[in-house]
Amino acid sequence: MKFSVFQISRRGGREKNEDRMGYCYTREAGLFVLADGMGGHPEGEVAAQIALQTISSLFQRQAKPQLDNVQEFLSSALLAAHHQILRYASDKGMLDTPRTTLVAAVVQAGATSWIHCGDSRLYMVRGGELLSRTRDHSYLELRNAPPPGLDRINRNVLFTCLGSPTKPIYDVTGPVYLEQGDRILLCSDGLWGSLSDEDIATQLSQQTVSHAVPDLVENALRKAGEGSDNVTVVAFEWETPDTFESTQGVSTDSISDDVFASTIQAGPLDGLVDDLDDDAIERSIAEINEAIRQSAARKA
Repeated sequence: MKFSVFQISRRGGREKNEDRMGYCYTREAGLFVLADGMGGHPEGEVAAQIALQTISSLFQRQAKPQLDNVQEFLSSALLAAHHQILRYASDKGMLDTPRTTLVAAVVQAGATSWIHCGDSRLYMVRGGELLSRTRDHSYLELRNAPPPGLDRINRNVLFTCLGSPTKPIYDVTGPVYLEQGDRILLCSDGLWGSLSDEDIATQLSQQTVSHAVPDLVENALRKAGEGSDNVTVVAFEWETPDTFESTQGVSTDSISDDVFASTIQAGPLDGLVDDLDDDAIERSIAEINEAIRQSAARKA
């Protein structure tokens, strides 16, 4: 595999930055992940970090050096991250759970697949045109009318996320086979909330990712002004030449099967499970609901 990659996270007008992002790879597979911890709930940055660590740890465990099934990995890894966030909240006896959005992409065998939950987005640009982008799990982007009684709510409100006491809703896309020069960008809503899809696709197609990404981030911060949200992006370009224009170039052809490289802080593998079925998720939900009930009873 050959690709160039660039990642950046900037705090806007918020007190803290709850976004997290990173990437990791073996000789034959790459993983790119971004999570945006949700305000209005405690420790959003913890939820985002748990999500990244869990998915990265599972990738390291299973990509030897390829994943057996990319789509199954993405689904089970997202549910495992959700489970770990619930477990964290349960262990701490929290009244409310940390929550986060998530978008993740895997590149393997010349193709990419991705998963998302919430409103962190993935953009794919080919030949200067926007080939695909994820659709937010918000009422604004529901194809049909909102359910009865919800027609007056803020349409930008998300109806799913990781860490909620209900099982997350998510979408898996792919595989999409890659062509030379394809560019894929994962971002938090701080980017697309200020810039149009056309602006993002145009700038991403006209510059290398090492130049386009920081320029996009600066444009988003400047346009949003003092009230800007945090802006976080990780983007890569597929099959760049052997001589890269920046130090962000990665070539995995010469590394051995057991090499694993990562910009994501490693988390403990203890307690992670490879296959979380519906019963396991329901048990996690029951555990956190019981912890909330007991904590409320103590305070009463």
